[in-house]
Amino acid sequence: MRTVILDCGLGNLRSVVKALEHVGFGEVKVSGDPFEVKRAEVLVFPGQGAFRRAVENLRRRDLLKPLLEHIGSGKPFLGICLGLQILFERSYEHGKTEGLGILKGEVVRLPENLKLPHIGWNQVWLKKSSKLFEGIKSGDYFYFVHSYHAVPEKEEVVVSTTDYGIQFVSAVEKENIFGVQFHPEKSQKKGLLLLRNFRRICEELL
Repeated sequence: MRTVILDCGLGNLRSVVKALEHVGFGEVKVSGDPFEVKRAEVLVFPGQGAFRRAVENLRRRDLLKPLLEHIGSGKPFLGICLGLQILFERSYEHGKTEGLGILKGEVVRLPENLKLPHIGWNQVWLKKSSKLFEGIKSGDYFYFVHSYHAVPEKEEVVVSTTDYGIQFVSAVEKENIFGVQFHPEKSQKKGLLLLRNFRRICEELL
């Protein structure tokens, strides 16, 4: 299956490529070319950079339309960290910025009294059954790096939460759309298992 990691020009994506290839995605292309995004069967939005800069780069590279078309077509999409956040209507990182609006809700800063960014291993508590987390237990650890978190309007999109001063949403899904606040590519065996589960979901959807 043609798998593309969306390149917004915000960081080195090699670890995501290696993890996806390791779990059987075959050749994985990193691209910021709208034509390649249109051709993708599987699209992964990685977790590098800030919300506002990502949206600006998507607009400048003419990637917003093919990104929205991919998601709207029912083809599989995985958002990692920033890639989860950008699915929502708006973020307040570096000022209010409109997101994709695929999911209702907003992205806000973690409480100021906490050490930020939230970096390191933390537990993920499952709120409902999900094929993405097959073989993963509630309370298993994943690796996080972030200062902002999504606040969905609708509870039904929430798959898991994590505690860091507050309880925040750490995974969402809706039909063909999957998003995780943690970095599976940095989460060792559990992260690879989640990506392997995503590959199986892709095979079912395509």
